[in-house]
Amino acid sequence: HLHTVSTEGYVVLRGTGVLETLSGSGFEEHELAEGGVLWFSPGTVHRLVNTAGDLEIVVVMQNAGLPEAGDAVFTFPPDVLANPERYGAAAALPASHDDAVLADAARARRDLAIEGYLPLRDRVRAGDLTALDDLHRAAAGLVQGLVPGWRDLWRQRPLAQAVVTGDQLDALGMGQAGHLSTAKVETADGPAPKFGMCGHLNTWQLH
Repeated sequence: HLHTVSTEGYVVLRGTGVLETLSGSGFEEHELAEGGVLWFSPGTVHRLVNTAGDLEIVVVMQNAGLPEAGDAVFTFPPDVLANPERYGAAAALPASHDDAVLADAARARRDLAIEGYLPLRDRVRAGDLTALDDLHRAAAGLVQGLVPGWRDLWRQRPLAQAVVTGDQLDALGMGQAGHLSTAKVETADGPAPKFGMCGHLNTWQLH
């Protein structure tokens, strides 16, 4: 899959694996090993391969909230990407609390994404970087209707935090430290396991 506006990064906690990427640099394979860090910008198609079965990573997402709000687009076959209704049905997991049902649906979704990814990879590996153009256009079309909601999240989260930082810099520049008196420690609830695009994820809700 790829992100249309967000950067994604991996911190490898244990195990080994490979990250395949398709980007303006062509096809690349990146070895993942304990202690390693890797990140990539929007538009990079990435496939995570858990080669030894023991890979455990921390996924770091830019633009708080957007990746979970539909920013990540699956590399389904072109006929699915061209039809928003079919894409939505293929990307969604069933409303079920049965892990076996969810796991089967997640595997079927993964397999469909691989079906679209492999010929794309073959073209890029052969040097045809234009192969990504159609995917990027399709991804933009799929997320276009989500942009107003994303803009609200951006204002409420990343932009709001940047504005607060600017205000604090202004205060410090005038020798004022009032904001330091509101210092506090926060915790996060979780983890709450779920099926994600890259496997079985434990997620934390930050307050």
